[in-house]
Amino acid sequence: MLARPGPRDIDAEARLRIRPQIAPVQPPELRIRNFDEVYLPWTPEMAMAEAGRCLQCRDAPCVEACPLHNDIPLALWLTENGDLDGAAEVLRLTSNFSEICSRVCTQGEHCQWACPHLAAGKPPVRIGHIEAFLTDRFRKTRGWHTQRPPPSGHRVAVVGSGPAGLTVAELLALEGHCITVYEEWPDGGGLLRYGIPRFKLDHTLVVRRLEYLRELGVQFVFDTRIGNGKGLDDLFDSGFEAVFIGTGANRPVPVGIPGDQLAGVYGARPFLVRANVEQNLRPSELEDPPEVGHRVAVVGGGDTAMDCCRTALRLGSTAVTCYYRRTEDEMPGNPEDRRLAREEGAAFEWLVSPVRLLDDGEGHVSGVRMVRTRLGEPDPSGRPHPIPIPGSHFDVCADTVVLALGFLPDPTLPRGTPGLEAGDRGLLVVDPLTGRTTRDKVWAGGDNVRGPSRVAYAVAQARVAARDIHMRLNP
Repeated sequence: MLARPGPRDIDAEARLRIRPQIAPVQPPELRIRNFDEVYLPWTPEMAMAEAGRCLQCRDAPCVEACPLHNDIPLALWLTENGDLDGAAEVLRLTSNFSEICSRVCTQGEHCQWACPHLAAGKPPVRIGHIEAFLTDRFRKTRGWHTQRPPPSGHRVAVVGSGPAGLTVAELLALEGHCITVYEEWPDGGGLLRYGIPRFKLDHTLVVRRLEYLRELGVQFVFDTRIGNGKGLDDLFDSGFEAVFIGTGANRPVPVGIPGDQLAGVYGARPFLVRANVEQNLRPSELEDPPEVGHRVAVVGGGDTAMDCCRTALRLGSTAVTCYYRRTEDEMPGNPEDRRLAREEGAAFEWLVSPVRLLDDGEGHVSGVRMVRTRLGEPDPSGRPHPIPIPGSHFDVCADTVVLALGFLPDPTLPRGTPGLEAGDRGLLVVDPLTGRTTRDKVWAGGDNVRGPSRVAYAVAQARVAARDIHMRLNP
């Protein structure tokens, strides 16, 4: 492997003048007619040229900004010099999910946000696209590590098969432990399969990861919700020595808008599942695809709202509008997703909030009554609180309404488990240095600890917990 360059090996001024690579992408008029990934694969030449823009900063701000602290400068240096397998190996040292994080994490808020090219008025190095190229190439040419280690004799249960649960399952299986993953959905992947649309993350990547884990000996039990009839004590009684909870945050925030039970009104997660997941892998209550009219109103401002807008356009809607109660500056979602949504035809209306869903007289939604808002003092999130403006109500027509107003963890498990403490918004209380919960022999990580967040944070917390579980099993 090539040595890391010294300060005198880098001509920063010359690298600042290198022209950025343009990420190949499906044109909007084509991509709204399919559910394939929007961004197209890179070539080795593109990745090497873009990696050559890296300034190889001594303080490595991109590494500090990455939730997983990937050694990005070294990976880019190896890429630039043609050691593509070595670069992929560097990323694998700290990230189990490179092929997924590179696609769904918001590099613009993390590693790329810290890139010094921005201070020079230049686009940041496209770290995410390079990582996706490196990992995809490595998996195709080198495959997955599937050699089973000798069995340790220890048994661990993992509750939830999202990114946190799958990370723990992989790391502990590689230590020889017997792992069983319990999942309430009909198949594995959690949020990766039953939340993120296929045009952002090809679901075959999730399928391949599940196959890889099975080859490592991981067992999966689907259609089983721990906490509803079967609890943690039952798992311990059946012989498990440790339990990791990675159930995420998949229960919608209560809406309480009159008319939310009308036909044509969808919660965000059921809408995305009906549209993006194969019918045979959907639960029975979500088997039918969504019925989407020409005029779709999406209420919300996060990444999920953008996913719903873009999904509706792919289902044939011709007028999709996102309504948000603050301004674009306060939107919590990825700006890149908003840019893509605009290209695909989505419209936006700011400073409005729904107060009632309108009935067409036959039990189907016909529109939304809105009230205009103004921004007040900051609320607990740090953003200005939206205040309704009296007398500013108005109606918008809509054949379909999707409510994308956020998610919370499922409270069932902590409520039914003595000693398992949950705090604000139902988030599980853990020791951040170990992932241990307040219940002995129980660990947790991901969105059920942090709240709805990026996949990289879930993987980072899961890696901490997996390390501590292994040490507990092998003192």
